Parts: sequence; C-alpha cells; structure tokens
Amino acid sequence: MLYPLPAVMVSMADLEGKYNIITIGWAGTVCTNPPMVSISVRPERYSFGILHETGEFVINLTTRELAYATDYCGVKSGRDVDKFKALGLTALTGQAVKAPLIGESPVNIECKVRSVTPLGSHHMFLADVMAVHADQKYMDKKHKFHLEQADPIVYSHGVYYTCGEAIGTFGFSVKKK
Repeated sequence: MLYPLPAVMVSMADLEGKYNIITIGWAGTVCTNPPMVSISVRPERYSFGILHETGEFVINLTTRELAYATDYCGVKSGRDVDKFKALGLTALTGQAVKAPLIGESPVNIECKVRSVTPLGSHHMFLADVMAVHADQKYMDKKHKFHLEQADPIVYSHGVYYTCGEAIGTFGFSVKKK
C-alpha cells in the first residue's frame, strides 16, 4: 500500500549491443552520498538477464507525453519487439554506461549495479549513480530544475496519474511567518 510509485522506463543494452526498455514501478533513491538507486525486477522478465549480465542501466523519468510508451514497455517483451523502433523513441549515448538514454525523457540517470539481492518475487538491483542528465528546457535562469513542467506521471494500483499541484515546499510547516 505504499503508493503512488514513480513509473520509470529503464533502458539497457545486452552484450551484443541490442537495446531494450522495461517499465519499472519498484524504483527509488536509496542514498545521497554516494548517490545510489535501486530497481526491482522479476527473474522471469527478459530484461532481468540483460541487467544481470551487463550490470548497467539507465533510469528514464516518465511524463504525460510518455505515458503510452511507459505502458507499452511494461506489457511488451523485448524478446519480441524493438521498443525504441516500435515507439519512435530516440536512443542517446550515455557518458558512463553502454545502456542508451531515452532522448524524450526529461531526466536520465546512468547506473552501474553494485549488488543484486534476491527478495522473493523480485530481485533488487542496488546501483551507483554514475551520471545524471536533465533536459535544459526545464532549467530556470538560476539553474534550478523544474520537473513539474514536464508533467511527470506516477503509478498506483494499475492506473497512471499525473502529479497535480504543489501544496508546499520542504520546511513550510516550520517556516517563520
């Protein structure tokens, strides 16, 4: 019942350089210093073997505009379809990993797997963040990133949602008036 979750598209390349994308609901930040994230994947998924073999992936944040692609990448298998081609997505070269970035995503997080922990239905891939890319069109004059302008989406019990309006900023409950 810990919902909503970020709906992210995780891109990867197998050892032969074939690209794939999987939609992940079990993803999150686990540490600031050093920067680390985790994703959890079921072993029977096609992407699991690629992640296990290469130890690299890119977390690509999703938006309203990417909602169709986000859902498609969660229900179609890379065994059967080239998702980049089928969806007309742009594969960009990263800085630190061989896995491609999704050009249409407002944020791309390049990751290298530190460890894999079997947990039951899923295995958790704990990864170091190697590089982060943010679309410049969401940066203001003070170099603050405004993801809300990209209209990000989240996932809850089988439904995708946009995030809605901001209702406060960190520390607003104790801010002096």
